[in-house]
Amino acid sequence: MVRCLIVDDSPVFLAAAGELLRHQGITVVGVAPDSREALRQAERVRPDVALVDLDLGSESGLELAERLHLYAIPTILISTHSEQDYEELIAASRAIGFLPKTSLSGRAVVHLLGAATAPPET
Repeated sequence: MVRCLIVDDSPVFLAAAGELLRHQGITVVGVAPDSREALRQAERVRPDVALVDLDLGSESGLELAERLHLYAIPTILISTHSEQDYEELIAASRAIGFLPKTSLSGRAVVHLLGAATAPPET
């Protein structure tokens, strides 16, 4: 079972995403509204993956993805914005992928995580 940390500055989204993912077989081990809390929880619960909003109010989800990489936690960036709006930044980041919030699902999270951790094809 995949253990997930969700980071978003919207309490409504945190609750909805957590409920959705739990119903789809993802274990939500933590939610955080900002980078400080996300890093604290990441160190404590060591999730298999972190879902991080690109726009955390006055903070950058891209910067948080870089910091989570230091903890060896794969990060999937999420946003209400289109991937094309941030395509170059996402590609240059340490994130393993991007999901529009409207496409968030347990299956999508597992797919991106599996693709990132699969051994290279020979």
